[in-house]
Amino acid sequence: MTDYGEEQRNELEAIESIYPDSFTVLSEEPTSFTITVASDAGETGETVEVTLKFTYVEKYPDEPPLWEIYSQENLEDSDVEDILALLQQQAEENLGMVMIFTLVTAVQEKLNEIVDQIKSRREEEKRRKEREAEEAEKKEFQGTVVTIESFLSWKAKFEQEMMELKRKKQREEEQAGKTKLTGKQLFERDHNLDTSDIQFLEDAGNSVEVDESLFQDIDDLELDEDDPDFDPLALGSDED
Repeated sequence: MTDYGEEQRNELEAIESIYPDSFTVLSEEPTSFTITVASDAGETGETVEVTLKFTYVEKYPDEPPLWEIYSQENLEDSDVEDILALLQQQAEENLGMVMIFTLVTAVQEKLNEIVDQIKSRREEEKRRKEREAEEAEKKEFQGTVVTIESFLSWKAKFEQEMMELKRKKQREEEQAGKTKLTGKQLFERDHNLDTSDIQFLEDAGNSVEVDESLFQDIDDLELDEDDPDFDPLALGSDED
């Protein structure tokens, strides 16, 4: 019969000797402890770190221990999820054997991978910014490339703007014309003024009044139309 308590005590002593500076016992019933694991330093000296909390269950190692991320530094949420998934995988593969050292080693290797990924992400971000800067510089010197589609779009927009300006100018001229128009402008705006004047006279028709007194003595005048010196225009001057 397996003595689970004995196996757990022996493993605990071994873990404490392997991780003397990062191992901390939290409780004895049930046995619970933490181990802090850090990655190797990257090129810039940056590290990622996680503190794992383990708790023995009664039948460990035939049953996996309980674990959780007690604390962490410089890890993304996705990194934490990857570490928890890794612990689950390793625990299933090592059932029946004490596994704390195996679990911690797997996590430390994962942290080193994460540091490398951080380095790769930063290098890729740097390259992306450099490409964007180069593209912006090219556009500044080369201008925008004109295609048939972009030209037609610009042309339609330009013509629309010109039409609007023309209409606006016409409205302004019409508004100004309403306030004051010269005779020439009136004529240019209404080419029918000559015929309209005639129409006005025709419409006046019989309403034109004539002063008959101007002609009342004309019958009393003796006119000799055969006289070579006869001048009808002189009649008016004689009366004066």
